[in-house]
Amino acid sequence: MKRAFYLIIILFILLLSFGQSMAEDNIKVLIYEDTITPAPSKDAKDIGSLNGKLFLNGRHYTGSFEIKKDNNGLQFINSIPFEKYVEGVVASEAGRDWEIEALKAQAVISRTYAVFHKLANGEKEFHLTSGVLSQLYKDENNDPLITRAVSETGGEILTYNGAPIESLYHSVCYGKTEVPEEVWGTSYPYLKPVECNNKNTPYENWERKFTLEDIGKALNINGIKDITISSFTSTGRVKTLSIAKDNNEAAEIKATELRKLMGYNKLPSTSFLLKKESNGMVFEGNGWGHGVGLSQWGALEMAREGKDYREILAHYYPGTVIEKRQY
Repeated sequence: MKRAFYLIIILFILLLSFGQSMAEDNIKVLIYEDTITPAPSKDAKDIGSLNGKLFLNGRHYTGSFEIKKDNNGLQFINSIPFEKYVEGVVASEAGRDWEIEALKAQAVISRTYAVFHKLANGEKEFHLTSGVLSQLYKDENNDPLITRAVSETGGEILTYNGAPIESLYHSVCYGKTEVPEEVWGTSYPYLKPVECNNKNTPYENWERKFTLEDIGKALNINGIKDITISSFTSTGRVKTLSIAKDNNEAAEIKATELRKLMGYNKLPSTSFLLKKESNGMVFEGNGWGHGVGLSQWGALEMAREGKDYREILAHYYPGTVIEKRQY
């Protein structure tokens, strides 16, 4: 009887350890695609959980879900195996039929980004969101090339001085990549201006037109009569803009804040010039995204030129090391 009792205890401990290990290998993602930082209220209540498939906002998600409710409505937190999550991110962030080495580079930085934020937010209800506030995640991957890229880089992350880096990245830039302190006020030794390496991308040039009234509504400023660029960053992007008002008062706004308030899709980057027309302002620019870290289209161009993913990552994150980690 004693032997059987001890065997049961040992089996229970093993099962408990296995469950903890499985939990450690998962990441929690809030299904949230807004560009405003989510702040679930403290009085949010657990109303249930489910396992399987969830159809939400026109997309399918699989795994286990915690469902919460507050005055803002329902919140779904998806718990996903790490590598499955990485596949979903690469499928959402990269183009179809991209070079395998560019996909591998994306897999490593997506995994690194997830590890970094899981460590930073480990005590919170979720580690990341499914939208542009974090990195895009649209659930299942059906591309065997992406599966291969994730598998062949399995467990690999970028580190600096032994710690996972904040592997920031963006769609496309021209000239030099941006320094993070110009966007968020924080510097990292491995995120320095390097060549963007982009050629013939869909975002080489863009133009956006807005009425002064539309800009005023977005900025919550009445009576705007003109907007001019007042300063540039060290990499040539717009840093600040001056706003002249009808009452002869003036205001200044950071270009990064203007882009956020106007909408990231409406104003693709802060690399632009301005001209005034009778009915408003014309923004003529290039690139898409904040410009910090790896340029996804630049990585694709480097892969087309024969560079492997290690060379691509070394270019955009100088001083970092690729390590295989358990997470």
